[in-house]
Amino acid sequence: MERYAAGEDAAFALLYDLLAPRIFSYLIRRTNNSHDAEDLLQQTMLQIHRSRGRFIAGAEVMPWAFAIARHLFVDRMRRQPLRGRIEPCNLEARASELPGADDVIHARELAVCLERAMSDLTESQRSILELVREDGLSFAEAAEVLGTTVGAVKARAHRAYQVLRAELAHTATSLRRGVR
Repeated sequence: MERYAAGEDAAFALLYDLLAPRIFSYLIRRTNNSHDAEDLLQQTMLQIHRSRGRFIAGAEVMPWAFAIARHLFVDRMRRQPLRGRIEPCNLEARASELPGADDVIHARELAVCLERAMSDLTESQRSILELVREDGLSFAEAAEVLGTTVGAVKARAHRAYQVLRAELAHTATSLRRGVR
C-alpha cells in the first residue's frame, strides 16, 4: 500500500490480489449475494484508490480496507428497503445426510435458537463476532475496523458470548426435556 500511495500504480495489482479475496469473503457473508458482494468489493477498491494519497505510511492496511468495506455495506443496507437479508439454512435438503428425523428437528431448533440469539445481540456485538470469528481478524484489527479500543472489543465479544451461551444452554435443556 505504501508503494501504491507513493504513486507506483503497478502496486495496485498486488494490493488487489492480497485484499480482494478476504474482503469479498467478508462481503459475501454479509450480503448473501455474490453480485452485491462483487459490487461492494469494487466500490471498496475504488475508495482505496481515491484515498491512497491520505494513507499513513506504516498503518495496517487490512483493518483500514475492512473498515471501508464495512461502511459501504452499512450504507447500502440503510438505503435498501428491508428484505430477506438472512436466508435460513435449508435443512430439508440436507436431511438425507443426517442420521435421523430427530437430528433434523434438533438441528433446526438449534439453528432457530442461534439466529434468535444473534438477533438479540446489539449491532456492535454482532459486528465483533463476525469480524473476529468469521473473518479471522484479531481483536486489535477488529477494534481498528470499528473505531474503538481493543478492550471495548473484548468486552463486547465477552458479553455476546454470554448471551449466546445462555440461549443455547436454555434451548439444550428444553430439548432434553422434550419441550419445544
